[in-house]
Amino acid sequence: MRLRTVLYLLGLLTMMFSVSMLPPMAIGWWYGDGETAPFGVAFGLMLVIGFVFWVVTRGRRPEIRGSDGFLVVTLFWVALSLLGALPLMLSDRPHMELVDAFFEAVSGLTTTGGTVLASVENLPHSINFYRMQLQFMGGMGVVVLAVALLPMLGIGGMQLYRAETPGPMKEDKLTPRITETAKSLWVVYVGVNAACAVAFWIAGMDPFDAVTHAFATVSLGGFSTHDASIGFFDNAAIEVVAGLFTLIAGVNFALHFLSWRSLSARVYTSDPEFRLYAAVMGGLIVVTVAVLYASGTFPFWESLYHGFFQVPSIVATNGLATAGFPGSWPVFVVILLVLGSFFGGCAGSTCGGIKSIRFLLLYRQSGRELKLLIHPRGSFAIKLGNRVIDERVMTAVWAFYFLYILSFCALSLALVATGVDGATALASVAAGLNNMGVGYGGTAAGFGGLNDIAKWLLSFSMLLGRLEVFPLLMLFYPGFWRR
Repeated sequence: MRLRTVLYLLGLLTMMFSVSMLPPMAIGWWYGDGETAPFGVAFGLMLVIGFVFWVVTRGRRPEIRGSDGFLVVTLFWVALSLLGALPLMLSDRPHMELVDAFFEAVSGLTTTGGTVLASVENLPHSINFYRMQLQFMGGMGVVVLAVALLPMLGIGGMQLYRAETPGPMKEDKLTPRITETAKSLWVVYVGVNAACAVAFWIAGMDPFDAVTHAFATVSLGGFSTHDASIGFFDNAAIEVVAGLFTLIAGVNFALHFLSWRSLSARVYTSDPEFRLYAAVMGGLIVVTVAVLYASGTFPFWESLYHGFFQVPSIVATNGLATAGFPGSWPVFVVILLVLGSFFGGCAGSTCGGIKSIRFLLLYRQSGRELKLLIHPRGSFAIKLGNRVIDERVMTAVWAFYFLYILSFCALSLALVATGVDGATALASVAAGLNNMGVGYGGTAAGFGGLNDIAKWLLSFSMLLGRLEVFPLLMLFYPGFWRR
């Protein structure tokens, strides 16, 4: 273990993250909400901590192995969550305890969107902007941003990129240099955010809400500046915009980049994962709209735009909500969408969940097993398009699926052991592990009523889901520390 290198990179990343305190400081000054000091203190502490780490370890250039990259990413996400909790603890409003502030910071950075706050509408503008900004940064990944912006991370940049990016095929790059790949992804990400903010503004939001809800929508984060979330606006156009950009954000951002570079939509239609994603989303929207209308929950047109928004919001793990969801919606639809959140969206997007490409690979693996039962001596390759999938990838997919389901079961039982009822525990862990953020039962209105142990467990589940299980669980494997 190259501890010197790990601390060196943590120091650089912490100094970089300290800059994120400046925009909410500016917002607080602009609105005169009196909450600029907590961000100033947090900025100073992060800068000093990062600088000390950097000075102590800067004696030699970092050279990191793949496993070191996973350690850096995992430790930084934990450290980032602790540091990100500082403004929430130091401010007078809301002045949160450590467990609540950590939960809120983790929820924002992992783009989960579950909150422990009873009322967000009464928060200062700077705090609300900060909460939404956490989602923006966590959406594409802070470490990917670091690889894009800090040339000094050029050595070992691939290891950090592999540890951070979701999906089973982590070696894929858009450009020959990993730094350029990270920059390209962030350029597309920022561009989609800007387009979403403009669309929200045109649809009827004020500029502050338009920008902050663009952060929430494109990052698939789910925080809102209003207690009723998107339902606060009671505006069909806003829901359509939110639904459309949620669908866009659930697509692999590499496809957006390639489509933009080639000026062709064929990039999407030729991608097997995108076709599955579009088919699943389309099918669930049709079913949801039909059930909402048939059950008398909404008239037809309201069923149409509510369904168009809410299905991708839950399934793609956004977590923004409208029109009384989930409490006043048919139970069938609620359960259908919660189960759909395990599907998620495409790898390389900002969504959580298992990812559609893994379901596609497992489906084709199942088909291959059926063929082998019929033709035991046959040889059948698993393909995505014209690409043959390596058996090592399939092994990793099966291992991920097993650990994901095992983690879901274990965490659900752990929550029940703390006194949470079964339905609430299952839905809450699904919301955390899938980074979806919408609870059910006792957490439908928020997670503030849970006991402290349950909040720590759910914080762990959010990190586990965001880092896709392996990097975090690796730290609990004794062999990792004996290298």
